[in-house]
Amino acid sequence: MTTVAAAARIRPKRVLPGFGLTMGVTLSYVGIIVLLPLVALVLKGAEIGPERFFAIMTAPRTLAALKLTLSAAAMATAFNAVYGLLMAWVLVRYDFPGKRILDALMDIPFALPTAVAGLALSALFAGNGWYGALLEPMGIQVIFTIWGVAFAMAFTSIPFVVRTVQPVLEDLDPQYEDAAVTLGAHPFTIFRRVVFPAILPAFMVGVTLSFARSLGEFGAVVFIAGNLPMKTEIASLLAVIRLEEYDYNGAAAIALTLLMIALVLLVASNLLQARALRYKGRGA
Repeated sequence: MTTVAAAARIRPKRVLPGFGLTMGVTLSYVGIIVLLPLVALVLKGAEIGPERFFAIMTAPRTLAALKLTLSAAAMATAFNAVYGLLMAWVLVRYDFPGKRILDALMDIPFALPTAVAGLALSALFAGNGWYGALLEPMGIQVIFTIWGVAFAMAFTSIPFVVRTVQPVLEDLDPQYEDAAVTLGAHPFTIFRRVVFPAILPAFMVGVTLSFARSLGEFGAVVFIAGNLPMKTEIASLLAVIRLEEYDYNGAAAIALTLLMIALVLLVASNLLQARALRYKGRGA
């Protein structure tokens, strides 16, 4: 009894301080760095009033900027969903020379300043650039179009899909795929019925984060878009323009709208993840 009681009193050594201190530091960081700016933005938007807010958001220029932003973000996310999944699959399932280099290159959009990325893309897709010189004679113009905006968004947000799917693929137990092979399933059937349901929650997270990141992209887009009002002007740039015009209400309304869209996407993603995990748990 004494030995058991003494063993129960023995606690493993902690590398970090106790729960109270660590939780307090964490919540302080979240409150000061994350929540406080968001609350300030919400309060600033609430000062506008519903009528003024509706008038700002239904202005033709604002609607055009939102339409372009959402359309280009959807195009970029669709590309990232396919390309990111394929890239994660290649990095996990195959060994080849230069694999480590390719894996490291996936993080360049995170490390590279977005303004530098925008300048590089503009130089490539300009009429005298390496890509533009080949595309424009065929009647394909990327720079100063929605395609350029979508390409810039895809460039900066592609790591979200790769880095969320990759670790799940690495941890996936191969015995389920081996069992499917012994039952005579085709490779695509194995991917569709075994692999993809297992990685679906992580895939949804990556796609949602990619879309949210594309909505807020600024630096990489402003150089390649041309920023033509009613044509290639994104919502985040319009918010900056309203600030430069000292129209704080207009800037706050646009920023608050983008914030609400991003929050709705994140909540929907979490709900879909929870549903997928529950379905997976029932099927296990």
